[in-house]
Amino acid sequence: MFKMHSFAGMGTLLFVLVFGIAAGTAARAADAIPAAGTTTSSNSATAGTPLAPALYRLGPGDEIKVQQPNAEELDGKTARVNDQGFVNLPLIGRLQVGGLTVEQTEALVTTSLARLLVHPAPVVAITEYRSQPVSVLGAVNTPGVIQLQGRKTLVEMLSMAGGLRQDAGTDVEVTRRLSYGKLPLTGATTDPQNEYSIARVNVAALLKGNNPSENITIYPQDIISVPKADQIYVVGNVKKPGGFPLTTNGGVSILQAVALAEGLGPEAAPKNAKIYRSSGDDQPKTEIAIDLKAIMTGKGPDVNLLPKDVLFIPDSAGKKVGAKAAQIALSAATGLAWRF
Repeated sequence: MFKMHSFAGMGTLLFVLVFGIAAGTAARAADAIPAAGTTTSSNSATAGTPLAPALYRLGPGDEIKVQQPNAEELDGKTARVNDQGFVNLPLIGRLQVGGLTVEQTEALVTTSLARLLVHPAPVVAITEYRSQPVSVLGAVNTPGVIQLQGRKTLVEMLSMAGGLRQDAGTDVEVTRRLSYGKLPLTGATTDPQNEYSIARVNVAALLKGNNPSENITIYPQDIISVPKADQIYVVGNVKKPGGFPLTTNGGVSILQAVALAEGLGPEAAPKNAKIYRSSGDDQPKTEIAIDLKAIMTGKGPDVNLLPKDVLFIPDSAGKKVGAKAAQIALSAATGLAWRF
């Protein structure tokens, strides 16, 4: 009788010890897991700098699947992270996984299963990514919202959006929530409400390898905006009148603009060419006389056109050389009705 009582007492004591160790392990595991956006001295360059998202961290909307072969109720089951960062799993119940990596989630599930199974070894996988959106907008081939899956750079995100369109400008604007820290770019500014960091990256130079430090890591909820390039216009007696994007840092010269328009027409009067340049909103354009014939023969300097410049080449009849003729030609070629 005494032996049976002692055995029962030892069993009770063993259960208490095992449960206590499991609970202590869970508490230490929870304490060791940093929340999303926090910092630690071991993996941040300076105090106060948000952690780079090298590993995906779970958030609202994500879906996970848990595999545990010797637990039919749990094996292969999926669960979605709710707005508070919790999931509900069979056998385990409610767990807070928001801000955790897959490895940290596995550790948490293992600790919870240790009360029920001997040597549990669950495998956790993400089946749907929904909590780390990045918006890529503007002059890219497939604009929209892309979900981050691990560490991605600016160039990688532009590639995932199908790459730049032919009419894309040379600069890209990146907007980031200040909760993730200020953008590590020269000239970064903060919005008046002190909620966002905003900066521009010369993507043309970046893609040439001139400024590799500007290929920054992209964070969740970043907005990457690719504006269309500024344009110049070539109208009048040319073979292909129209607007042409300024897609290079060097700009477009007068001769290059004529080449883009596929050359002069048969009745062109290049000596009487003109540039109409914007003087500001609702202001008449400034007229600049250009001897295109001298430039084409190397007797005059070839200069770069500015954004929105209109290069007008009249015909040799000499009747259509004024601003009115340029305005009509521009409207016919591009549909624009600007004030001259």
